[in-house]
Amino acid sequence: MKETHRVVLLPSGRQGDVQHNTTILEAARSLGVDIESICGGRQVCGKCLVAPEYGQFAKHGITSDETNVTPPDAVEVTYAEQNGLNLNECRLSCAAHLLGDMVINVPERSLARKQAIRKAAGELAVEVDPVCRLAYVEIESAELGSKSDWHRIKQALATQHGIEGVSIDPLLLPRLQKTLRDGKWSVTIVVWNDEQVISVYPGYSEQIYGLAVDVGSTTLAGHLCDLRTGEVLATTSIMNPQVRYGEDLMSRVSFGMMNSNGVDRMHKAVVKALNDLAAAAAEEAGIATDDIVDVVLAGNTVMHHLLLGIDPVELGGAPFALAMEDAIDIRARDLGLNAIARGGMVHVLPCIAGHVGADNTAVLLASHHTFKEDVVDLIVDIGTNAEILLAHNGQVTSASSPTGPAFEGAQIKHGQRAATGAIERVRIDPATGEPRYKVIGDERWSNDLADDETLSPTGICGSGIIEAIAEMYLVGMIDTTGLFTPHAIESNPLVRMNGKTGEMILVPADKSANGEAIVVTQQDIRAIQLAKAALYAGVKLLMDHMAVTTLGRIRLAGGFGSYIDPKYAMILGLVPDCDLERIGAVGNAAGDGARLALLSQEQRALAQTLVEAVQYVETAVEPAFQELFVAAMGIPHATDAYPHLLHLLPAVAVHGSGEAEPRRKGGRRRRRAT
Repeated sequence: MKETHRVVLLPSGRQGDVQHNTTILEAARSLGVDIESICGGRQVCGKCLVAPEYGQFAKHGITSDETNVTPPDAVEVTYAEQNGLNLNECRLSCAAHLLGDMVINVPERSLARKQAIRKAAGELAVEVDPVCRLAYVEIESAELGSKSDWHRIKQALATQHGIEGVSIDPLLLPRLQKTLRDGKWSVTIVVWNDEQVISVYPGYSEQIYGLAVDVGSTTLAGHLCDLRTGEVLATTSIMNPQVRYGEDLMSRVSFGMMNSNGVDRMHKAVVKALNDLAAAAAEEAGIATDDIVDVVLAGNTVMHHLLLGIDPVELGGAPFALAMEDAIDIRARDLGLNAIARGGMVHVLPCIAGHVGADNTAVLLASHHTFKEDVVDLIVDIGTNAEILLAHNGQVTSASSPTGPAFEGAQIKHGQRAATGAIERVRIDPATGEPRYKVIGDERWSNDLADDETLSPTGICGSGIIEAIAEMYLVGMIDTTGLFTPHAIESNPLVRMNGKTGEMILVPADKSANGEAIVVTQQDIRAIQLAKAALYAGVKLLMDHMAVTTLGRIRLAGGFGSYIDPKYAMILGLVPDCDLERIGAVGNAAGDGARLALLSQEQRALAQTLVEAVQYVETAVEPAFQELFVAAMGIPHATDAYPHLLHLLPAVAVHGSGEAEPRRKGGRRRRRAT
């Protein structure tokens, strides 16, 4: 019997070895995942629920088996029976003991610090003309010899609204007559696409709502809208539960290949998340879920296929063939989406090709009207997979780069997603090498506190790690290759060696939330370099295909892209050189595009037209991609110049030289005045 077992906690990605027979609660806390437990492990409060995942997880080298966790005892069984829990799906982490290697999903609701996700709705200018519309009708009461209730309703729709030849969802028929009589022979009809009745309300009603969802690899963000006015009534975000099966898209493809029911499990997980999202949005807006009649979904190609229950195995290798790229209309119940009206519909936006999916289509739909003929326009939606659009002189090219989850906190030693307590801003004093930081939920900098105060950071999120590495480069703590400099290791007490690799202490142990020093390691730097190099190489490929050498404007989209400081994005080399004043955030552009398609039939049709005009570049098979990728590993780049950063970068970086710059007195590069 092994004395220790490997535990992987998702979606945080934290993992490590724990002692045999340790409770999942204790194991999680020892690995830095703070699970809530109000009752102190007495199996009373039920706040510590987790979901053990079973199967082969090739990425982690783990076989997570049911026998690797103790079976429920009598107390846990009693609690489950009293609270309607299925112990095949979830366990009380205070009761379950580890007997072997395990992959465990810790839902957001079980965390002591809840997730805070930045994906909000932007302002849209659109004529509201949704595919679903209301029609109030009054009909004659039933008499001997009269036509059926549905026949008379159909006639009323034709004569009173000019809607002819419609059918009715058969699922509505069992309630139709009672609804009609409850309304005293008047009803409000919801008609989809002037083709079919999908909801019927007694009497007069103005209740008609829709949900636009950006189905991201890591985050689902939904906007609940009034389909009469276009008003956003609620914006709700939750984590994508598929993260437990793989942080990146190829890991999910692999999980589907290696587990016979893997695709079905991932499909059901994301559909359940959509149901939860719809219910949460309805509750926030104070409406009934039955009044949500239309849903628009946008996701990358792997998410698109898993949403529809399609095995994405063909997307795991060349030629990256899609099963279907056109827009799809499907009944919500056929998809398993039951948290909306019984006859509700779902519209899935079209994909472009390969690994450029419906989310990129949504970004294009939300942004195309801003393109200018004489401007080279770059839009990057930064996530686990970065979708790239480049527009110039009426042409649009698109590509996708596998950035991985590093920007969202995964693969980083003390990384976490953007939640209260996460370090989001970092500055390093160029004279002393001492860092200061801000955390989400507190506007103060760490150096603004009294001696007995602390911000108690819990980890570092994407924007924080970007700024930390960029600042480390600016002060000479690391060089253009991302390696810690010998002088920093020798002279800065905050830079230390951990085995054979260096790390910088960002927060000392006595100032962190869990009593462990928060550090930026050499491996963290390399993970960010790999991610940013993939993105940069994808952008350069599109620029080469369009035969342009400079960018006129850069817009960063997505939850992470919208929050990163453009200056630090360029210092790190996340994007090519551009006037800093011409770089900005556009919010959740994918969600905005989905909302346009929800609110306007014209926009829904336009999405397909725009897709057909896009020139697609498959980065995975481009011979030049690897060369571009290697060059982009440098900070900010091994060869490309950044003239717009002349006032910030050391001279070695400005000229794109790979040579080491001589050290000045004090051992640090001089930062030019801003």
